[in-house]
Amino acid sequence: MRSSYNSRETGGSRRGGLQEARSRIRAGREASVLVVVLWITAGLTALILYFAASMGLELRASANRASDLAAGQAIEGAARYVGWALANFATNGMMTTNAQFVCEALPIGESRVWILGRNPAASETGLNQLVFNLQDESGKLNLNRANSNALTMLPGMTSELAATVVDWRSTNGSMSLGYASLGYQAKWSPFETVDELRLIEGMTLDHLFGDDRNLNGILDPEERSLTGSLFSTPGLLDTTTVFSREPNFHADGTLLTNVNTRAQIQGLLESSFGTGRSREILTRLGFPQGGGPGGQGGAAATPNFPSLLRFYLSSGLSQDDFERIAPELCVTTNTYTYGRVNLNTASVTVLSALMVGAGLSQEAAEGAASSLVRYREQNVTSLNSIAWMVAALGRDHQAVTTLAGRDLLTTRSFQYGADVVAVGPLGRGYRRVKFIFDISDGVPKIIFRQDLSRLGWALGDRIRQQIAQSVDQ
Repeated sequence: MRSSYNSRETGGSRRGGLQEARSRIRAGREASVLVVVLWITAGLTALILYFAASMGLELRASANRASDLAAGQAIEGAARYVGWALANFATNGMMTTNAQFVCEALPIGESRVWILGRNPAASETGLNQLVFNLQDESGKLNLNRANSNALTMLPGMTSELAATVVDWRSTNGSMSLGYASLGYQAKWSPFETVDELRLIEGMTLDHLFGDDRNLNGILDPEERSLTGSLFSTPGLLDTTTVFSREPNFHADGTLLTNVNTRAQIQGLLESSFGTGRSREILTRLGFPQGGGPGGQGGAAATPNFPSLLRFYLSSGLSQDDFERIAPELCVTTNTYTYGRVNLNTASVTVLSALMVGAGLSQEAAEGAASSLVRYREQNVTSLNSIAWMVAALGRDHQAVTTLAGRDLLTTRSFQYGADVVAVGPLGRGYRRVKFIFDISDGVPKIIFRQDLSRLGWALGDRIRQQIAQSVDQ
């Protein structure tokens, strides 16, 4: 009996052990399945997170691309806006101040637009602040008209480099330079853009940009001053142009009055001041007596005025009287006059260079230029003709008598630069394009366009902070 009991006990133990072993195996399998499931879940979770992050990045990239496109369209809208402003407010070559013409933070859709300008009195005031306005191309030296003496006065220039610039544009150029090693030859024809200066042998980035590497008119914190001053020193890209052209006709096509033609100037003087005074003025001007262009019998010589400044000095007219007729006058029978510099907008640097090119010493030119800029800053309502130069310096000043001998000055402008910067919605997207508008034929036309986005941020830290604050709100 005992043996049978033990046998049953042993069999039960074995069955219990087998069941336990099976339970362990089953538990192990379930654990393995759980681990596999966990690994698969972790993998799927990682994939979900990866794709979620990827889609988030793609969403941001799409938003950035949309903002960039919006900024680009804002640029196009700003160009149309500038054309409208010029058509409505730039009358007879004079750009008027109008509250409707906005140059700073102009809203176009959800974007904002700024029109970067220049402060021609920066070197006198020492201000290093962004300016927003149109840039007058006649406030710069014309590369195709300025002589080597004038070019030498521009920042960083030497007499050798100035001679090379003149040779490049000359149809009789003859300098044997190392252009062949650069893969091209000297052009020996007029400049078509200021950017052609990059091709001149010996030209460097310092010559082209000065210390204003992003061409925004100020010395940014990351820019190194070439002179140690607190304001920007411009380069050739900012002080020269090829687009200054003034028409010798009205918007309706009628010609201006040539001061060297007696019949024309007599008719204008009589209609403006009456017959009696007209005779007095003609006598002072040196026109011979009589109705014909040569006087009685046409024997007497007629005067030849090389410039309107000389005409004004000889006429005896007051500044106010000269301003009445100045928009009607020219000194040539040519359709256009090229390369005049605008007294109202040129910087000290440009005016000094112009005067040295005309024959003044550097010291006399710089002194006269500084005086002119200071005068116009204090008399902004009295700058309607070149006569204000005489009021500022005096009739017998060396600069006045020297510049009277050549047709170099004007107070009218017909080509304007619009350096348009756009920031897209939510402060994203950045575009910058420079346009040159020509209104010399009566209708604003874009004659030059250049993308400057590659030069980087041009609006300074203050506007960057304003944009960031507006986005946070």
